[in-house]
Amino acid sequence: MSSTESPDARTVPVVPPARSVHVGAGETVRTASLPGLSLTVRSRPPAQGGLPPALFVHGLGGSSLNWSALMAEVADRVDGEALDLPGFGDSPPPDDGDYSITGHARAIIRYLDASDRGPVHLLGNSMGGAIVTRVAAVRPDLVRTLTLISPALPELPPQRTALPTGLLAVPGVARLFVRMTRDWTIEYRTRQVLALTYGDPARVSPEVLAATVAEQERRADLPYFWDAMARSARGIVDSYTLGGQHSLWRQAERVLAPTLLVYGMRDALVGHRMALRAGRTFRDSRLLSLVDAGHVAMMEYPDTVARAFADLLDETSGRPGDPGEGSSVARG
Repeated sequence: MSSTESPDARTVPVVPPARSVHVGAGETVRTASLPGLSLTVRSRPPAQGGLPPALFVHGLGGSSLNWSALMAEVADRVDGEALDLPGFGDSPPPDDGDYSITGHARAIIRYLDASDRGPVHLLGNSMGGAIVTRVAAVRPDLVRTLTLISPALPELPPQRTALPTGLLAVPGVARLFVRMTRDWTIEYRTRQVLALTYGDPARVSPEVLAATVAEQERRADLPYFWDAMARSARGIVDSYTLGGQHSLWRQAERVLAPTLLVYGMRDALVGHRMALRAGRTFRDSRLLSLVDAGHVAMMEYPDTVARAFADLLDETSGRPGDPGEGSSVARG
């Protein structure tokens, strides 16, 4: 994962996305093309010039839309971008078919090298949290701070409610699931996902539900949707078995960037017990536990997560190696 494998930033064409995508108020969407890789990037103009860059990375089955609420909350602190990982959202599959945690991390590194935006404040949720942990470990020069929201770091044994997601990694299970649920409406399937990921699904507004249903309906028609889901789930499962220097927990120990850990105590996919282990493992960490949040705290409580993130920037501003602004989350 060296920077030498990325092209010069001036050679990367940036064009409008090929398909019609949902664009929230104040957001723009574009496609960044790299050799063998095309990434849809959602951005929100910062409140003022000169703010430090930030990059937001979604989890399994998600997209850059998962970050719209938080990006709006922190637009006065960072110049934010959220990308669709290869095969998700509006990004097509990667040419090499690599959906492993390392493959996704390589895509982020290539994008940051090519766009010349690093070092960035790097944020990841769920699978995205595992991905950005690997990025921060192997390319510390690209990361100012790290924010992990319910990161999918290896948890053994996993929560019982997380087992169906892990089963997607088994060859043929995704196809079987599609057959078994063919009578489900898109709205019903969406509500099931929201019930699994939100601490309180009643917090989902009718507007957000309608937009999510429309997005799920569009993505369900993509020929590679379930393949990307299954292969990425397999990548998560495989990351549980890696040992030595490739272990995600071993790589977490190597992260130098100041780290904010956000966990929901009603998370059905990542146990809150992992919060304490993460707090011990990341060398410069602070922990925010949200009593009523589930797996996607940045969507459920964007204002609370934004305040914690702003505190992190304030606390770390002016530290050696931090070229931007930066301030103070209670250590956990």
